[in-house]
Amino acid sequence: MIFEDLPTTPTSEELIDKAFSRAARAGRAKGGLEAQQSMLQTASSIISDNLENVVTAWPDFAYEDEVHPFYYELADAILTSSSVSAPQSSGIDGETAGVDALRQSLSEVMWASRKAREIHDEYQPRLRKTDVDTARKHRKQAFARLADVVEQVDDELLFINEARNALRDLPEIDPEEPTIVVAGYPNVGKSSFVNDVTNARGETASYPFTTKGIGLGHLERDHIRYQLVDTPGLLDRPPEERNEIETQAVSAIEHLGDCMLVLLDPTGECGYPLESQLELRDAVADQFGDLPVLTVANKVDRRDVWTDDDHDLDADYEMSVETGENVETVLEAAIEAIDYEPTLPFES
Repeated sequence: MIFEDLPTTPTSEELIDKAFSRAARAGRAKGGLEAQQSMLQTASSIISDNLENVVTAWPDFAYEDEVHPFYYELADAILTSSSVSAPQSSGIDGETAGVDALRQSLSEVMWASRKAREIHDEYQPRLRKTDVDTARKHRKQAFARLADVVEQVDDELLFINEARNALRDLPEIDPEEPTIVVAGYPNVGKSSFVNDVTNARGETASYPFTTKGIGLGHLERDHIRYQLVDTPGLLDRPPEERNEIETQAVSAIEHLGDCMLVLLDPTGECGYPLESQLELRDAVADQFGDLPVLTVANKVDRRDVWTDDDHDLDADYEMSVETGENVETVLEAAIEAIDYEPTLPFES
């Protein structure tokens, strides 16, 4: 996952202390003008390099080859929904801090890195052909300016570290793997289906915009790894009932899915009438556009209490997760709908 290896971002105070303490040690190892030059070189390099490393540790959100649209939308939703607040200097409402605020903060930190180099280049010549006292005076002026530059991006550094903490421990969902998204109202058998056909065993991916966690499972067919995703709290109710963050999270899932299974409970025992379930199916199908959507009626073992006498069930498949009837047929139909062909090394 692209965010898991992000390093801790230092605070401005930590970075200044690190730079100046190492500069002091460098100065003690030498004498005269050389000591002042070494101190400035050490301090400016540590500040510039560390600030640059903060920025380059992050992927470039401007390029899809570095950040898949799924992760872009996901990061934006998470940063917007979390307690992370954008710096006031960004001009972005702290309650709506997202990827734009993060990119702006990273840009400010890169500015500070370049500024530290400029200060070094400005003052280093002054330390070469003068007396030690004057050189020390110039070096102290340079240190004061370096500290001021770092302090100017203190809020940005704090925000970047908070963003890193919000994103780095996300459970991994691989947007490059062929993916079956399972939708439908609660209690229609979605999680049971995912667990039954994969090795999920109740595995959930915890995200801040879901109350139960996204169900996640994997399986292999013909040496191809597929992932199944169940999204409670997102695709188990009509779009008009989702809040802004949940809507954005669904937008991320649009970039993830290769096939959609919408499960129905024709018995109505899930607590939702079949008519409402079919309306949800239609809304999901409309939102996901060209994505193959298969309608699956579950609980065929309870057909005696199905309510399809008064409704057009219009299901592509019928199955029972409870007894296993037609479960494999449904899975194979989803895999066939994806029609995934891996790229071979000599084709890339």
